[in-house]
Amino acid sequence: MSDVIAQLIDDKQRARLLRRFGTGATDWLSGLPGLVADLAAEWKLTIDGPAPHGRTSVVLFCRRVDGSAGILKISPDPGLGSSEARILKLWESSGRVPAVWEVDADRGAVLLEAIGTGRTVSLNGEVPSMRTIGELIRDLHSVDVPCDEKGELHPLLTRVNFIFDMWDRNRREGLAADLVPTALLHMGHARARELAHGQDDIVPLHGDLHPGNVIDGGPERGLVAVDPRACVGDAAFDAVDWLLWKATSTVEVERRVSELSDVMGVPGERLLAWARAYAPIFAVAWAQRGRADSEEFRFLLDFSS
Repeated sequence: MSDVIAQLIDDKQRARLLRRFGTGATDWLSGLPGLVADLAAEWKLTIDGPAPHGRTSVVLFCRRVDGSAGILKISPDPGLGSSEARILKLWESSGRVPAVWEVDADRGAVLLEAIGTGRTVSLNGEVPSMRTIGELIRDLHSVDVPCDEKGELHPLLTRVNFIFDMWDRNRREGLAADLVPTALLHMGHARARELAHGQDDIVPLHGDLHPGNVIDGGPERGLVAVDPRACVGDAAFDAVDWLLWKATSTVEVERRVSELSDVMGVPGERLLAWARAYAPIFAVAWAQRGRADSEEFRFLLDFSS
């Protein structure tokens, strides 16, 4: 990898993009410096360096001529960038997503407002108050999406099937194969499918609202959601990661359920049902990281069954 490309993307992200997009990403990466230079010239940007990368794009810190901080995202799949921009604009009025400043649909590039220092809740490492999380989710769900835009959002069931299929493959191919029973994951999938068919509290969902996709915008901006995988379905779905992240007991999960239910206006029974359905996925994630000896992993196995 040339020195110029190395200034934009590290070996880990390069390997991630090759796994996601195949060998065709090699040619795209070789042209990346020129693409970034062209976009910087057209949008009058100063590129400051790489930001934490996503699974499907190269992400760069930058500044506009007025000094405002931005995030430049470029993907080998042009459709991903333009789709993300359209979805973010659906939630623009909530103030809970970054503003979209520029879009180049042909080159898969999006220029977004930078939020605070860019640190996610996951990087901060502390579980926020469930009231704060509930307010974020409630604000996202309260936005009125025009009927002609809803056709772009997939049904929640499609998202659920994708997630469980992905984690089932991960389980079979990694450390979790001998630690998380297949039957447990299949039972969770069955529970999630049944919940996804429900017709109560149907809203536009972020679809991937985990702690790594929520940025702490500080006192002025609050929590801000990024990288949506938007779909339409049960409002309780967007809360599932927050019910289980770093939880070590059923008592703790039930406390979170009670607080989120109060703020979101969603029945606690349904929040708890989603948590039980998704617990096997969290168990697989802990096992894959070599943390099967942790209190969290043991709790998740027990909670799943």
